[in-house]
Amino acid sequence: MKCQFCEKPATFHITELTEPVGPQVMHLCEEHAKGFLNKEASPPMTAIASALAKQLGGQSGDALEELDQKECPVCGISFFEFRNSGRLGCPYDYTHFESDLRPLLINVHDKTEHVGKKPTRSAGTADSLAKMIGLRREMEEAIEREDYERASEIRDEIKAMEDPIAPPSTSSDTQS
Repeated sequence: MKCQFCEKPATFHITELTEPVGPQVMHLCEEHAKGFLNKEASPPMTAIASALAKQLGGQSGDALEELDQKECPVCGISFFEFRNSGRLGCPYDYTHFESDLRPLLINVHDKTEHVGKKPTRSAGTADSLAKMIGLRREMEEAIEREDYERASEIRDEIKAMEDPIAPPSTSSDTQS
């Protein structure tokens, strides 16, 4: 869906239900949402403005621009990319963007800790996953440089990290 004021994708969808004539719906891109907060809102729109301010975390436009530039050192995703796609790039992002994600998680889930089922096998620690992501990036760079020997070394290192205990191989060639 597009913003009501421009051709950019709308990232804020606000419905005001207190109007006697019916619901009032607004679809705004981030730029117009920030502009909407900076202007004086008309009385029927004050509730929408307060909801929008809450969604934007009460941050000023400059603070949001600074936050948007923040990037994960492991996968390289920026906070702006996360806000537009709704997806993080790697498990380390939860650690790197923790202070910025906490209000969002509380707003959406009312909690910051997982409650429920957990996977039976361990996915590893955040540090080992971050190292593995870094190795994959390094392997891709080695392939781009056509340094296939280094890429194969990195591939073997990644495989060793993924499968630390290799199952014993069964050989049908052994004779007793």
